[in-house]
Amino acid sequence: MMNTPLIRAAALAAMALCGTAALAQTTVKDAWVRGTVAQQKATGAFMQITSAQGGKLLSVRSPAAGIVEIHEMSMNGDVMKMHAVPALELPAGKAVDLAPGSYHVMMMGLKQQLKAGDSVMLTLVIEGKDGKRETLEVKAPVRALGAP
Repeated sequence: MMNTPLIRAAALAAMALCGTAALAQTTVKDAWVRGTVAQQKATGAFMQITSAQGGKLLSVRSPAAGIVEIHEMSMNGDVMKMHAVPALELPAGKAVDLAPGSYHVMMMGLKQQLKAGDSVMLTLVIEGKDGKRETLEVKAPVRALGAP
């Protein structure tokens, strides 16, 4: 005969574990990389990151580039400025857009031309509010250089 209370307890424990894992998860949506022309050595990667509990994006790696940094772009009068940032804050539950003209992933020292239809692997390292690190693997499609 089945032990119904034991099965219920096991099911509740499993649901609790699944719920906890879902809360700790960081999600990435709409990732893409801007295509390049021959001999171009740098491009940007863009995406939307949401961290359920909050944290920060510490770093990004890619086999497609020698150097990958998190950058901020801003306007100072008529001058566009871009610089690397040590980390990007991810407020709890709020989507953070990495987009052209704003925060983005800068890929430098490209190892080959990136053409529309290609995909680029990106590895994101995120530190949660609890100090634990999470690594996300993202396969980002390459969009044509002039594509919106």
